[in-house]
Amino acid sequence: MKTKLLAALIVLGLVDAIIPIPIVGLVLVYVVLERPPWFLQWVDDIYGRQE
Repeated sequence: MKTKLLAALIVLGLVDAIIPIPIVGLVLVYVVLERPPWFLQWVDDIYGRQE
């Protein structure tokens, strides 16, 4: 899971550097405002927290 997340972040960073639209910033704003369930699942998977 950590490898997939790291690869996705690297790809987003590269796209963000090539395209002048701040994609990573937009995703961050979306996550902060909407609090999607998939993001909490990622955090739980990474840190091993069980509900």
